[in-house]
Amino acid sequence: MLAKRIIPCLDVDRGRVVKGTNFSNLRDAGDPVEVAKRYEDDGADELVFLDISASHEGRDITAEMVKRVAEVVFMPLTVGGGVRNLDDATTLIQAGAEKVSINSSAVSNPDLINQISRRFGSCATVVNIDPRRTTCEGKHIFEVHIQGGRKPTGLNALAWATEVAMRGAGEIILTSMDADGTRNGYDLEITRLIADSVRIPIVASGGAGKPEHLYEALMQGNASAVLAASIFHYGEFPIPVVKKFLANQGIPIRSLS
Repeated sequence: MLAKRIIPCLDVDRGRVVKGTNFSNLRDAGDPVEVAKRYEDDGADELVFLDISASHEGRDITAEMVKRVAEVVFMPLTVGGGVRNLDDATTLIQAGAEKVSINSSAVSNPDLINQISRRFGSCATVVNIDPRRTTCEGKHIFEVHIQGGRKPTGLNALAWATEVAMRGAGEIILTSMDADGTRNGYDLEITRLIADSVRIPIVASGGAGKPEHLYEALMQGNASAVLAASIFHYGEFPIPVVKKFLANQGIPIRSLS
């Protein structure tokens, strides 16, 4: 079994790391560069940097901030938010991102997935999918939302995940809007549904409150990696503690050193 990855996420709003509940009620969690450096020192496997208001506000992500973060970390860095075209993706790769993540722009222009994958490879092409439970024509579905979770799209998350994988995405970050920030655990139903339906890695996101939740997402949700924010940002469960817990449960993880 491949080693499972532990990934902190920096949700950035106007130059500060923030965390909220169900994509709202944001509170400050520090300077992005300082927080990133701490995770580098703690032994995180990767880092995800998302400008959560860039798409909604119709502006570019701050490439200079990405460059500053890339200068203090040596682990893979995924960057997203406000990526509207191939030029934007190129700018982020040049600023130091190893992977580029797209969400709203992928829905409005699915061919952008193909373009980024052709230019930089599938390993550098990540699609964020933010589903919420809803009912459509009497049926229970997971509906994709965009623009930081503000706008429903009518897309079924499973169908969309299948399409983005076919278009060349190398990874999906799956953030349950229902679970995000609740600290009650990941949405195992949608995580397992997507993970079992596509052949690319699924990063479970949204809802982690304790190490047991990460274990559940990896074992019951069949995720390839787990992404979390609050439990890491505020020092409640540092990454070395989480890695030790998972290793003791028999989860293959990357080095604790």
